[in-house]
Amino acid sequence: GEPGIQGPPGPISGGALYTRWGRTTCPGTPGTELLYSGLAGGGHHSHSGNGANYLCLPTTPQYLTSGIPTPYSYLYGAEYQYPRFTTHNHNVPCAVCYTSQRASKLMIPARITCYSSWTEEYEGYLMAPYYDSKSNVVYECVDKNAETVPGSYANTDGALFHH
Repeated sequence: GEPGIQGPPGPISGGALYTRWGRTTCPGTPGTELLYSGLAGGGHHSHSGNGANYLCLPTTPQYLTSGIPTPYSYLYGAEYQYPRFTTHNHNVPCAVCYTSQRASKLMIPARITCYSSWTEEYEGYLMAPYYDSKSNVVYECVDKNAETVPGSYANTDGALFHH
């Protein structure tokens, strides 16, 4: 017999997730959507034994329990530490993004252009805690057009993003 009418496209499989540090939105690239925006957090810069990464914390957290177990780990909000930027001592927003158009993601340090066959999602500055900090956190790329959390200038020095 004759072939039938083509059906609707099937579900998209794959894709890539990434966190856009310093912004509340995802880039406007086709196929990219915001899963949630939040606040950057992590271990205190002067504490050893912290987690090894920054976290993008949702603005509406949900908890399994209201009790505080012992022993426990502290989690602090993150702020920018770079006096020459207007973002200095402000809290760091973040956006968790999903793109259906990419199969993987890679942050390439010390480059402002992608290698051929790769697509740039955003560009920024490589940041981590200060070199003599007790915390040991992975480097992250913070958007070159970083935003701040409104009303957050406080210099509380929890988790820190140094440039």
